[in-house]
Parts: sequence; structure tokens; C-alpha cells
Amino acid sequence: MDAYVAVALALYAAALVGLAWRTRTREALEYLAAGRRLTLGPFVATLVATWYGGVLGVGEYSFRYGISNWLALGVPYYLAALVFAWVLAARVRESAALSIPEQLRAAYGPAAARLGAVLVLLLAIPAAYALMMGDLLRIYTPLPLGWAIVAGLAFTLACAAAGGFRTVVSSNVLQFALMFLAFGVLLPVAVGRAGGFGTLWQALPATHRTWDGELGTQAILVWYFIALQTLVEPTFYQRCYAARTPAVARRGVLVSVLFWVAFDFLTTFTGLAARVLLPPDTSPTLAYPALGRLVLPPAANALFVVGLVATVMSTLHSYLFLAAATVGHDVLPELARRTEERRWTLVGLAFAGAAATALALALRSVVAIWHDVGSIVTAALLLPVASAQARPRWRFGRGGAATALALAAVTATAWILLRSPQGTYPLGLEPIFPALAVSAATWLISRSLSENQSHRNITS
Repeated sequence: MDAYVAVALALYAAALVGLAWRTRTREALEYLAAGRRLTLGPFVATLVATWYGGVLGVGEYSFRYGISNWLALGVPYYLAALVFAWVLAARVRESAALSIPEQLRAAYGPAAARLGAVLVLLLAIPAAYALMMGDLLRIYTPLPLGWAIVAGLAFTLACAAAGGFRTVVSSNVLQFALMFLAFGVLLPVAVGRAGGFGTLWQALPATHRTWDGELGTQAILVWYFIALQTLVEPTFYQRCYAARTPAVARRGVLVSVLFWVAFDFLTTFTGLAARVLLPPDTSPTLAYPALGRLVLPPAANALFVVGLVATVMSTLHSYLFLAAATVGHDVLPELARRTEERRWTLVGLAFAGAAATALALALRSVVAIWHDVGSIVTAALLLPVASAQARPRWRFGRGGAATALALAAVTATAWILLRSPQGTYPLGLEPIFPALAVSAATWLISRSLSENQSHRNITS
């Protein structure tokens, strides 16, 4: 391992251990939601850092498909986050719930809550981020991929276990600063090496300068539907539940969008620079680390490495704790009358770590994990969770939400399993579209049945 990198990573690890020790707590509300006292600055830092842990996936997409990265993995999420800010953020904070399953229970009953907990847990298991962390550690340490994934998860689990959500937020503040610093150092040097932005643009393959990367309209459009995951994204809800006031929740999401736009500029153009400066056979997932080694002096590259690790770990940390909290707060209380949430949350951390390791080694592609898990969970949760915030007349009828959750998840899963070896889907449709159609049809049928029942009750 490079000496500069070793020292930088050791200092970063020591800082995280110090934060975990300082923020340790045993009080339940502090452990799960930071006492619901999160102010604007920490809210923005933790949301921005958490929602951008897929930095190597962004590098992979930019390296493969060019500027279309911004239209596929950037703009859809800005739009969805703006909708969340204006429509949902304040309402979420005003609720007494501490999780999405709790909100489903309040609106639709225990069956919907149980299914929602399973889906939130599936979404929260951080396989993509465990894979990225393993890839990074594999580059900078002698560990093979499997052990690198285990090592990254074990350290992150230890930090998350100490202080719960308060530790997550404190760590995210540090990681927020490091991620911007890292790409703020790398991009100017890389663009300078390429001869400036104009020369860089002209040196790109023609496909990388097209709006769709020559993937086709549907391949870009599907991300606008997958981005609707933001409306049911449990890390958004978790932070809104923890905000000091509804106004902090709304403003925090709006300010976060501005930071995501800025960071997408840094990461997208860094990916384009990597495509120009690195050999075409470079692993797309590892384009950023390869570019850092190529153009930065050792000390600056060590800083960039820490920034990369911090960017990935911020989301790994957040999702591990979210998965654990889902187990301890939403799943196990359904199975046992007497549960101690903090203790079972620690059990949930171990479960989430093991599941993340297994999925990461099985799928091996960050973008594939995002696509498949995002398609299943978004299609299933979108209408039930969104309608739970609405007036009763717009909600599912009796039993409809639980049915929609199950049918949409099964439909999307079946569509993915029926994918051909060439990557095409039945009827040429991405899985999220038929699954959303099933969910919408279930809503219409359940509303119709509910209205007919109400009419019969009135006339009888």
C-alpha cells in the first residue's frame, strides 16, 4: 500500500472512531432519530452524503456512456427530490411515525406494514455500496475482493453500532466535506492534463457526446421512473422524521438538490476526463481511482482516496443503520411481543452486513444492483406510500395497499428473471413499467370496490 494512502486512511478511520465514541447513546429516540432535533446544516450534510454513495457507479456510467450520465443519474433525481420537498417533506415530519412501515400501518393496517418492512429492508441492504467499498479497499490494500468487502462492512458496522443515527449524522458531516474536497482536487488537474474543457469534449467518442449515449430513449426514460424511488426512499424519510421542524425538512431537501447538481458536475466531467486519459480497457467501475493515480501527486492522490472512501462509506453507513433499524423497529416487533429495540437493531446490523456481502458478490455490478432492486422496490412502494400521505378518498381501498405491494413486487421480480441473456425484457418493457401498471390497476379496483361497499352500506 502507498504510504501516503495508508496514513490518510488511518487518520480518517481514527476520526470516525472518535465520532462514534463521542456520539454513543442508549436512549431509544436518540439512537433511532437523533432525538428529532436535526438542524438545517447537519440535515443537508447527511442527506447529500447519503444520497451520493454510488460514486463508483456514476464513474462507471460516465466512462461507458458519457454525458448521458447527467440525464440518467442526475436530472431524474433532482426532479423527484423537488417533488418530495414540496409535497411530502413537511408532512412526513408532522407525522408521529419513525419509519415508512409505521406510516403504512397508520394508513392501511398491519398487512401493508409487514410487506412494507420487507421491501424497505430489501432496499436498505447496501449491496452496491459494500461492493464499491470492497473494490476500493482491494485497490489500496492486499485484500482480495471478498475479504475487502467484509473488512469495510465490519468497520462501518462497529461505528454504526456505537451511537446509532446520531453517529451516522456526525460521520456524514465529515464525509460531506471530504467528498467535495476530493473531486475539487481531481477535476481541475484532470481537465488541465486533457488540454481544457473544449479539448476534452472533442476528444470524447461521438457516442459520449450524445444525450442518450446511444442507449435509446427507453434506457434513459426508465431512470426517470426509478428515480421515483426518491418519493419512497427510506433515508429521506428517516432524515425528515429526525428534523427539528417541518420547515427544516423541506428547506433541507431543497438545499440538498443544489449540492447534488454541483457534485454531479464534478463527478460527470471527471468521468469524461477518465474516458479520454485512461486506456479504453480500464475497468469502468474503477475509472476514478485509476485517474487519481495517473494525474495526481502522491499526497493529493491520498486525499482523493480518502474522499472516495468517505463518499461510499457515508451511504454504506446510513443504509446499514437503516436496515438494522428496520429489523429492530419494524420487523421483530411483529414477531415477538417483547423486544428491546436497541439490542435487536444490533442483530439487524449483523444481518444487513451478511446480506450485503452475499448480494455484492453475486451481482458484481453497481448499476445492475441499483436497476434491479430499484425497479422492484420503487414499483411496489410508490403508490401505497405516496397515497398514505393523501386524503382518505385518494388512498387504496380495504386490503388494496397490501395486495398492490405484493403484486407489484412479484411482477417486477418475474420481469427481471425473464430477462434474456442479451439483456432484453418481455415485450421490450423495463420491469418497473408493468409493475407500476399492476399497482395502479390494484388501486383503481380497490377504490371501486370500496366505493361500491360504501354505497351499499348507505342504501341498505
